[in-house]
Amino acid sequence: MVALAGAVREGRIPRAEVAVVISDKPCAEGLGKARELGLKTLVIERSGRSREEHDREIVAALRECHVDLVCLAGYMRLLSLYFIQIYRGRILNIHPSLLPAFPGLHAQKQALHHGVKWTGCSVHFVDETLDGGPIVAQRVVPVLDGDTDASLAARILVEEHRLYPEAVSLVLRGDYEVVGRRVLGTTKGN
Repeated sequence: MVALAGAVREGRIPRAEVAVVISDKPCAEGLGKARELGLKTLVIERSGRSREEHDREIVAALRECHVDLVCLAGYMRLLSLYFIQIYRGRILNIHPSLLPAFPGLHAQKQALHHGVKWTGCSVHFVDETLDGGPIVAQRVVPVLDGDTDASLAARILVEEHRLYPEAVSLVLRGDYEVVGRRVLGTTKGN
């Protein structure tokens, strides 16, 4: 979220603004950082409601703030079909692996467990599947012999902070076409 806000502020994501930062956790670190940046924040707690009830309140807040593109960052809950249908093709997520490898939680641990030599990060459109929507962009990170979950996660995070703003900028420019599950680059705007 901070990387995206910085990219907007620096003009690397042209003609965009961060309309609101929403969390379901009142003490989320990202909310404090967003407030420090002068961004509007909202807390919409789950408080025992169904996923759809919670998502309906979030969608109402997004509509009130005139949000066109939803960028998930550290949101560790699947979205309801209702939310996905309302914002289909306008929800992005970043994941710390080269999808479709290692979806879900603990992607770095999964990569180390499987002994891969390369991993990375992916920005993808959110659909009804877990980390399975069409992939917009990816960045490769080598897995080093002495890596731990933490050291690998730290190197991937550096690349996530570079990749997410690039992917958001591409999507907002419309420089892509979704064909089946593939996101293809185009020459629109060139």
